[in-house]
Amino acid sequence: MTRMSNAIAAAAILTTTLVLSESAAQATEIRLARQFSMGYLQFNVMEHEKLLEKHAAALGVNDLQVTWTIFNGPDAMNNALISDSVDIVAGGTPGLLTLWNRTRGTANEVRGISALSSQPILLNTRSDNIKSIADLKDSDRVALPAVKVSIQAVVLQMAAAKMFGQANYAKLDPLTVSMSPPDSTIAVLAGSNEINCVFSVPPFQQQLLEKPGIHSILNSFDVMDGPATFTVAWTTSRFREKNPALYKALVAALKEATAIVDKDRQRAAGYWIEDVHSKLPLEKVTAVVSGPQVRWTMTPEHTMKFATFMASVGSLKEAPKSWKDIFFSEIHDLDGS
Repeated sequence: MTRMSNAIAAAAILTTTLVLSESAAQATEIRLARQFSMGYLQFNVMEHEKLLEKHAAALGVNDLQVTWTIFNGPDAMNNALISDSVDIVAGGTPGLLTLWNRTRGTANEVRGISALSSQPILLNTRSDNIKSIADLKDSDRVALPAVKVSIQAVVLQMAAAKMFGQANYAKLDPLTVSMSPPDSTIAVLAGSNEINCVFSVPPFQQQLLEKPGIHSILNSFDVMDGPATFTVAWTTSRFREKNPALYKALVAALKEATAIVDKDRQRAAGYWIEDVHSKLPLEKVTAVVSGPQVRWTMTPEHTMKFATFMASVGSLKEAPKSWKDIFFSEIHDLDGS
């Protein structure tokens, strides 16, 4: 055997050894959490088609146990992540920014894995006299998933700052009420509750607009001056560093799931219906996830707009210098913002 072939053989043995040692210490369970809405179709696809298990096995992590949990808001979900009750979470961009800010520079820093979708969220009302947020009065109530910290709450603050001036960004906060999207939809449709406005998520926001008399007064894309990331997935540096092979499998599974959702939205819509036990017909759900402003992409879009605003009003101690500061390096080759 020549010296060159000896070197090649040694390199191959070393690579195999590294892969085996990397996979040997991996966790054999991964716990994922998401919130209400159609913003997490990649997770639905990953669950149904066992993509995590497939990619993990390819990297030497066999018999992986995958568990899924649903949270109503970012606070409870982030607390679960920090307390090590879950490994991977997903929600709106402000939820990621809040936890990144809280953990930045620590041994357990939180960063984004990737974006999941860019799609608008709508502020709807049943009140005929409300044409824009300028018409909201002290007697009005706006339901959203979590006051002050949800993506809806932050977008509402950004809209208020645009309309009433930066100093009045929190002008509408006293009108907001924390309520899950399904419950707030029922409250507005019933018409007998004090809740007369709801800043919701798909498909609940579309369901509301099917009832005569309910109309939109705000689209998040108008506030953001264009498409912006709605949902992202994030985790701790601790999980990523302790489970390098499993993390690679996760990113690969997300990439495959995103391609599946983008190519076959009806298939993904069917998985979502099954997972949440929705009574909505498949064609309606497919229409929602295929909307003209909806993009299923791992590329972060305008996340820095959220960060800059949140830092300007004190919700973050300091804004990141780049979107890459809040996402792990595996997606830094994407054209993010």
